[in-house]
Amino acid sequence: MLIGVPKEIKNHEYRIGMTPSGVRELVAAGHEVMIQRDGGSAIGLSNEQYEAAGATIIDTPEEIFAKAEMIVKVKEPQPNECKMLRSGQILFTYLHLAPDPEQTRLLVESDAVAIAYETVTDPRGGLPLLAPMSEVAGRMAIQAGAHSLEKAQGGLGTLLGGVPGVAPAKVVVIGGGVVGINSARMALGLGADVTILDRSLPRLKELDALYGPQLKTLYSTADAIEQEVTQADLVIGAVLIPGAAAPKLVTREMLGKMKDGAVLVDVAIDQGGCFETSKATTHQEPTYTVDGVIHYCVANMPGGVARTSTFALTNATLPFALALANKGYKQALKDDANLRDGLNVHRGQVTYEAVARDLGYDYQSAESAIS
Repeated sequence: MLIGVPKEIKNHEYRIGMTPSGVRELVAAGHEVMIQRDGGSAIGLSNEQYEAAGATIIDTPEEIFAKAEMIVKVKEPQPNECKMLRSGQILFTYLHLAPDPEQTRLLVESDAVAIAYETVTDPRGGLPLLAPMSEVAGRMAIQAGAHSLEKAQGGLGTLLGGVPGVAPAKVVVIGGGVVGINSARMALGLGADVTILDRSLPRLKELDALYGPQLKTLYSTADAIEQEVTQADLVIGAVLIPGAAAPKLVTREMLGKMKDGAVLVDVAIDQGGCFETSKATTHQEPTYTVDGVIHYCVANMPGGVARTSTFALTNATLPFALALANKGYKQALKDDANLRDGLNVHRGQVTYEAVARDLGYDYQSAESAIS
C-alpha cells in the first residue's frame, strides 16, 4: 500500500502522523511511505531520518493526497485537506466529528473512508489511540492551569502547592478517566488540594485505593459540581463520551459564583467542551476571560509538547496502520471489531452512531457498510 503522511497545518500544530521508526516498520512490511518535506523538522525529525528509514520525501500535500491510498495524520483534516480526499481513499487520524458539522459534511461528500483514532477501542472498552494524547493533555492541563493562575496571566496569583504556612490551591477535576487521573496525579505531585468527581463508583473506589486520603473523591452530581467549582482555584474539565459531544457540566450561572482569577481548563474542547462558556482557542492565544474566570480551551493541547506526543501517538497507532496496510481496510475492519469501532464515515455514510445522532445523519452500521 502507498501511505502518505502530510505536514500538519492546524495553528501551532507541530506533531506528525508517523515517526521514522514507524516508517521503517511499514517499509519492512512491503509498503511505500511518502512524507511531506519538513513535516517533522519542527520536532527534530529530519527529512534525512525519514529517507534513511525508507520514506520518499514529497514537496507538496497535493501530491501526497493525489497519490496515497491511505493518509495518516494527527489532527482532523482542515477544509482544504478534506477537498483533496479521493473516493475510497483511507483517512486515519483524529476526527472529533460530533461538534464539527462542517468537517463531517466534507468527509461525507468526499466519499472517503474515515477512521477516527478517538473511537478505536480495546477488548476492555478502553480507547487505546486516544489514551496517549489524553495522558499528555491531562498532565499539561495542570501545567497550563498553574501558569494561568499567575497574576501576570490574569489569574488569582495562587501557587498550586502553597508554601509552609499558606494553604495550597484547590484543584477540582471533573471526570476520572485517563485525562482526569493524569491531571490529579500531576496536581497531587505539586502539592495541591485535589478533588476528583466521577459518576462511576467502581472508578472512585479504584482511585481511593490507589491514592488514599491524599485524593478526595466525590460522586458527580450537579450539586456536587456547583459546590466544588465555586470554591476552586483551578477546574479541569476531563469528561468524555466516546465519539459524542461533551455534556455541559459547568454552567454560566456557576461561573458567576466562582472567584475572580480562578481558572478553567477544558480538555474536552475537542468534543465541544464541558463548560457552557467554552470556545476553542489555540496555542497562540490560549486563554480568554468570562465573568472574571480565565478559560484555557486549546483544542490541540498535546501539540504544545509535539515531540513527546508524536512518539507516544505512533507507538499506539502503528499496529493498526500496519493492519490496514497489510490487509486492506475492509479485511482489517472485518478481522478486528475494535478497529472497526473507529470507522466514522464510509463512502458517503456516517457509520458512528453518536455522530449520526448528534448531527442528524442517517446511521449505517460499520458492519453493514463494509459487508
